[in-house]
Amino acid sequence: MTARKPLVFAAACIGMLFFGVALLSMGSLLPAIAGRFQLDSLSSGALVSILPFGVLAGSVVFGPIVDRFGYKLLLVVSALVMIAGLEALAFAPSVGVLRLAILAIGFGGGVLNGGTNALVADISAGERGAKLSLLGVFFGLGALGMPVLLGALEGVAYSVVLSRIGFVLVLPVLYFAVITFPAPKQAQGFPLAQGIGLLRDGGLMLIAVTLALQSGLEGVVNNWTTTYLASGRGLGASQALFALSAFVAGMVVARLALTWVLRHLAGDRVLYLSMELSAIGIALVVAAGTSAGLAAFGFAVLGVGLAAGFPLLLGYVADLYPSISGTAFSVVLAIALLGNMGINYLVGVLSDTVGPGYLPLYLGVCLALQLAVGLAALRSFKARVAAARP
Repeated sequence: MTARKPLVFAAACIGMLFFGVALLSMGSLLPAIAGRFQLDSLSSGALVSILPFGVLAGSVVFGPIVDRFGYKLLLVVSALVMIAGLEALAFAPSVGVLRLAILAIGFGGGVLNGGTNALVADISAGERGAKLSLLGVFFGLGALGMPVLLGALEGVAYSVVLSRIGFVLVLPVLYFAVITFPAPKQAQGFPLAQGIGLLRDGGLMLIAVTLALQSGLEGVVNNWTTTYLASGRGLGASQALFALSAFVAGMVVARLALTWVLRHLAGDRVLYLSMELSAIGIALVVAAGTSAGLAAFGFAVLGVGLAAGFPLLLGYVADLYPSISGTAFSVVLAIALLGNMGINYLVGVLSDTVGPGYLPLYLGVCLALQLAVGLAALRSFKARVAAARP
């Protein structure tokens, strides 16, 4: 039976929404979980730090699996792992079980995130940037929807909320199980040797480093915006959260718009404009001072500017390696996540040393490095495309 692209694309979007909802559950419910187990700030931070290691492990393993076995098994199993993690998070009898639950959520999420991106890239030749941008919208919807849902259910025990979410998420698993996905691209065996060889591809490594800096930028904004605005600028907690929500909303709206823009403008031109918008957003944050409205607007512009990076560059990766796109995505996404973790750790050390008021400077340095490496990556990609033409 031949895979029907609209049904497959819908499965990828559902999977990405799934990822957004499950991943935001941990951060949104951390205060309640910490209260139940009487965790101090240090213990809570150690608990949260498990999540990115789970995502990293999932990002490493998904690529060879999809290239060898296809997507159905991957999506079904990773979704079930995330559901099990959510249920364990809801009813964990000890901190040890909590750790395993968070690891499961992260691992399943890493597999699901990478697998859905690779799936959309595989079925969207000629319009990968636009389709990957639309896929990213669904993560944003899940990320925005989770805090809204928890706010609406304020007063309901978090164990009840999580268990009901896990129950509802069984429905996407059933959908994954009944539709037909594209056939495996490497049915004869795991492309491990080819995957290791990708680490020696200079052009691919330039893309990976660009995405590591992009991921670090996004992570710093997500993790440090509220601290910067509250402690560094003296804004209220609700104003700081509004600015962070404006950043996420700007990214979601921009990725939705990119599905149209990328059909009319070349991808490299869009990437240049995006970096310019990011710089403008950072400048607005600096200029905002104690103005909550201007700070929120600046972060929204920054979100718009950062929206194009992952969809466009992952599309380029799929163009370079169509026969092992899953493995190539694993390599690039793993490096990107390491960049996120490393940059956020460094910003944490700097904030502890010199205070939280230098966030725009950290963002500006990351953006300047991303611009330099990104330009080199684009030149390399365009040269390889030109050389491949008859």
